[in-house]
Amino acid sequence: MKFLLTMHMNPAVWEALSEETRDSVMTGHGDFITKIRASGELISTQALGSPDESAVVRVRGGAPVVTDGPYIESKEFLAGYYLVECESRDRALEVAAMIPDAGIEGLGIEVRPVVFFADAESETEFG
Repeated sequence: MKFLLTMHMNPAVWEALSEETRDSVMTGHGDFITKIRASGELISTQALGSPDESAVVRVRGGAPVVTDGPYIESKEFLAGYYLVECESRDRALEVAAMIPDAGIEGLGIEVRPVVFFADAESETEFG
């Protein structure tokens, strides 16, 4: 079963950390990737740009309307994700706890089951 493990960034929390702790978190992602790649559970991961680089697109009256900024204004934002294949929700929760951000006070990892998946190579009911 696939799970999306999302990492949400709170800039105030991140900036309050020492440089050593921030470096440890970033290095820890490399170690985490190595472990879940070896276990065969890693499908993909992405880190996302900051909200000030984002845009929201809506189609109104048949024409796209683009608004600069994030979809939702909040102090926390989606910073990245890991898409993993785990045998159970319990294992996905264990894997999420291995992500360095989970150990930082004020940060956490959201674990959600994937109910639909498509990529460039897989056939789906939609094509």
